Parts: sequence; structure tokens; C-alpha cells
Amino acid sequence: MKEVELSVAEAVQEDVGKGIVRIDSNVMKSIGIKPGDFVEIEGKNKTVAIADRAYPADIGLKIIRMDGYMRYNVKAGVGERVKIKKANVKEAQAVTIAPAQKGTYIKRMDTEWVRQMLLGRPLMKGDVITLGGTRRRKRALGEGFDEIFSNIFDPTEMFGISSFGISEIKFMVVNTIPKGAVYVSSSTKINILEKAVELKEEKIPEVTYEDVGGLKDAIEKIREMVELPLKHPEIFDRLGVQPPKGVLLYGPPGTGKTLLAKAVANESDASFITINGPEVMSKWVGEAEKRLRDVFERAEKEAPSVIFIDEIDAIAPKRGETIGEVEHRVVAQLLALMDGMKSRGKVIVIAATNRPDAIDPALRRPGRFDREVEIGVPNRKGRLEILKIHTRNMPLGKDVDLGKIADVTYGFVGADLEMLCKEAAIIALRRVIPDMSKVDSITRETIEKLIVTMDDFKNALKIVRPSALREVFVEKPNISWDMVGGL
Repeated sequence: MKEVELSVAEAVQEDVGKGIVRIDSNVMKSIGIKPGDFVEIEGKNKTVAIADRAYPADIGLKIIRMDGYMRYNVKAGVGERVKIKKANVKEAQAVTIAPAQKGTYIKRMDTEWVRQMLLGRPLMKGDVITLGGTRRRKRALGEGFDEIFSNIFDPTEMFGISSFGISEIKFMVVNTIPKGAVYVSSSTKINILEKAVELKEEKIPEVTYEDVGGLKDAIEKIREMVELPLKHPEIFDRLGVQPPKGVLLYGPPGTGKTLLAKAVANESDASFITINGPEVMSKWVGEAEKRLRDVFERAEKEAPSVIFIDEIDAIAPKRGETIGEVEHRVVAQLLALMDGMKSRGKVIVIAATNRPDAIDPALRRPGRFDREVEIGVPNRKGRLEILKIHTRNMPLGKDVDLGKIADVTYGFVGADLEMLCKEAAIIALRRVIPDMSKVDSITRETIEKLIVTMDDFKNALKIVRPSALREVFVEKPNISWDMVGGL
């Protein structure tokens, strides 16, 4: 059976969680498949997906676009090579799934709903999946699978999976009958385990590159500095240079600095250790320095790992401008730890601040924080990407135009846009159910009415203000000439 090697690229928002990959039509012909066929993808692991046509801009690039869950399933990162070939996928008689995140407990989930949300989805044992995307898969699979999509009911696309409280839950395929690659049909029996499966040394991706919007340039810069040393340290040995130690992210609050650091760590399959600046400080002599040493020791034991220091200006201010002895000792300890890191290339320090000029200049020299990346306020294109991410599972009305919302949200950062979407959803809820305190149970008919409209977003815009423009807001005085006397 013919196979071909392709380079992995991020998926577009419309395909996230749907079990669909994008491949050039010419590549499809070379391995004897067409749009809607099942393909087997092999990295360090194997999985299966539905092949769909590549976007015009991707033609000839020899890439395969897949989301973060699929990249996790094949154990391949962005830019790495995977093999693809036509898959032999059988109809599933039974599929058993369980929550994939430790501590998650699910009770009394309707198996019919779950089957509807997985119809047409190709699966293999061990895959991490999310629910939904049935209508998108129906379009991708084409006419040959019309029978399994009869009487389709997909809560994620009809009125939003978020209504059922499981929008962000990730599931693992525990077992399939028959074994191997299967797809879910209308006759497949679905079994759901209530407790999360026990995973040994597995890191389920909480945040992937598809969850970070409007920061494409920043992602590319950080990948060069972080992913390359973590995954391929031998490159730097060949070049005879030391791999970078740290990256400083700076920009206004709410622009996605922490989210970006988590995504990079997850995509690099690295441990993620967080230090919150103010929490390090202590009234006891030597306690703050000990906490820093413990974190760096843990990072070296769990390598490859990413240490993320949030609000670094709180623990490493300019020594000439501080009067406390504790701050001086903490800065000196942080400098010593970064200079003395043994796991060169296997431990990367990412720090974030919105006051880069307040950090001690000794930390900002090459050899400590080798690269500084600005995470600024998103432009119109970035705002549209962020809106698509936060409305991915929302039941949007046909009148909602995310492009128009992106046009009028100048100065909004990622956190503002997330709050805008949440506020619009709450307004829609109040419109359908004016008094929640008097509601004992919610019927399916009521849930079907929960649609977020353009008017809901317009009303939300009256409440949510842009963070980036708060410092220049001017209050309009309510004073007329009639109130001025004696002149």
C-alpha cells in the first residue's frame, strides 16, 4: 500500500476536535485516496482521520493540517514528519470511552447523545478525543455515509455542547470492538466509564496552538527558542553553540502570555512548572531562595521541562531601585540558577511581565533571557482568530458576524474577548430564562432556544471595556452652561 511523508501543521479553527485532516489533492491521488476517505497517520504512534482537501494556500507545500489532539495521538509536533496511507477502517460494534483528565468524574451521561456527537468519527484505542463535529464530518465523508447520519442530532452544532457542561472535557478511547481502526455508526454501542482512566506518565494537552489566537508571529519565534532545544539538542552540539536558556514575554495584561507558555510546553511534550512571582517571596530569611532552588531542581529531574515565571518583575526588580534585602538575594539566586543550569537545552525558562523595564538588567543580557518577545494587543485578524476560538462551541445565531465584532473591538486583548463571549452567553441565558431561581429543571426545548445572537454581542459590548484603552478613557462631564454662574 502506497504511503507518503508529510510535515505536520496546525489545524484551522473549523476543524479542531472533528477528526479531520487537510491534505493536498495531488498527495491524495498519489496514495490512492479521495476527499472523505479514511487515512492512517503514523508518527511515534498511529491514529486514523478523515481526509479533506487542503486550502488553496497550502497546495504544493506537502503538509498535513491536524489539531493538537491528533498530534498528541500520533506523538508528533508541528514541523515533524508523519507517514500517511489509506486506512482499513471497520464499522465499530462497540466503543468504550472515559474521561482522560485526572480528577474528572462523569455521571449519567446519555449514551445516545454521545453516539450522535461521535457519528462518523474514526477511532483507535488510546486516542484522546473531544465530542462534537458530526455535521462537519458528514460534509467531509460525503454521500457514501448518508445512512449513518440519518436523524442526526448534534448538540455541539445545534445549540452548543457547552449547554451540557462537557465542552472542554477530553475523553480517551479505552477499547473498541473490533480492535484496530474503527468508525462510529448509528448502530455502535457506546460505553462510558465514569472515572478518568489511569495514565502513567502521560500528559494530556490542556492547551494547544489551536487555543492561542492572534499570536502566530510570537509562536514562531518561541518555537525556535524553546521547541528546537527541547526536542533536538543534538543540533546545537553539531553547531558547537550552547542552546538558549530563557525567553522573556512582555506585553499588556490579558494578551495570552501564560496561555502561550503552556501551549509551547504541551506541544514540546515537556513538563510545565509555574512560579508566581509574589508567591515566592517570604518573610523568613532564605525561604524565597530555597523555593527557587527547589523549582529548578524539580525541573532538571523532570526534564525536558519548561519553567514559567509569571510576574517576574515582582521577584527580580532592579537592585538599585529596591530597599529590601530579600529582593537583592532573590535576584542574585535567580542569576546563579540560570547560569548554573546543568540540563542545557532540556530546561527552558520562560518569564512574563507587563513591566520589562522594571526587571534587573543583569537578567536581560544574552545567556540568561536570550530572546525577548513582545505579546502585544491583537489586530483585527488576531481578534477574529480569538473570537473563533471562544465561540467554537457556542450556539451562534445565523445573524452573528464575527468579522463585524472584530471590527468594533479595537483595543480588546484576548482576555477581554473571552469575557465578551461569556457576557453575550449570559445575556442570551437571561433572555431565555429570565429568573433562574424559579427553574427546577431545564427541558430540551428550553435548551434549544439558547442561541447567542448578534444583539446579545452588541449588548455585551456595552458592558465589557477594552483593557488596552482603559488608561486613556475620559469621563464625559454631565455639566451644562446653565450650571456655571458668576462668569
